[in-house]
Amino acid sequence: MFRLIPDWLLYIIVIAAVVFALFRVDAGQRANAPQAPPDAIEGGVYLPPPSEYDPAVLVEVGAATSGLGSAFAISEQGWWLTARHVVDQCERVGIIVANGAAAPVQEVKVALFADLALLKTNRAPTPLALDTSERQFQINQRAYHVGFPQGRPGEAYSRLIGRQTLVARGRYETEEPVLAWAVMGRTSGLSGSLAGISGGPTLSANGQVIGVTIAESARRGRIYTAAPTSIQRLLRVEQVRAEGMPATRLSPEDYGQQADNLRRSLAVAQVVCVGPEGR
Repeated sequence: MFRLIPDWLLYIIVIAAVVFALFRVDAGQRANAPQAPPDAIEGGVYLPPPSEYDPAVLVEVGAATSGLGSAFAISEQGWWLTARHVVDQCERVGIIVANGAAAPVQEVKVALFADLALLKTNRAPTPLALDTSERQFQINQRAYHVGFPQGRPGEAYSRLIGRQTLVARGRYETEEPVLAWAVMGRTSGLSGSLAGISGGPTLSANGQVIGVTIAESARRGRIYTAAPTSIQRLLRVEQVRAEGMPATRLSPEDYGQQADNLRRSLAVAQVVCVGPEGR
């Protein structure tokens, strides 16, 4: 059951104005993403399977600290998906559901093999449908990234470049296959880093979730998402059944409005982490 936000959570939200920037890619020094093709063509060749020859991108995961991120509901039983670096090693985690109100997270289950985590609350409204097959993914297909960049509502759309291997070092170490996307547009007023959108859903044009946004390379205009196979693996390991409905179809003309609808219905919500320093 949702309850009034406790004092410690309100304190963090009001005075911190935290933008969750723990997991940005420094493109000038560490990112190894290829340049995108010059033209955004609808459709293309099918996405190949992961390979040891996929380009690698290195990210450094900073120490756990208080901050904000994004999450989305996948089951009316109270399960949410987010990025591991958003909630890993937090003292307390909450899902913000209204001004002055939050749902306390009872369980945090992080993936040891990917930048993914499951959150458990008493219930979750309007769960979203997942598509973890990857069978029909095509290079240059569009995707829409929804969440709370810079701590406020925002979204971007992109096109698929291909696969890469994300190598995380720092607070934890993983190597995982990810999908790389070239940013094609953002909603009005959203500029600069997308930090804070981490953990939000990546949606196909038909409204199904095909990934979780986990990192960006702002200078190169890249977004990296957890592969659907990694999501599927986490659900299988934790024996969580995702049951949701596709969102309304999205397009470059209306994705901002559709993203607002997802946030209003709390299908996509903001996550607050109180780090060890908040004890």
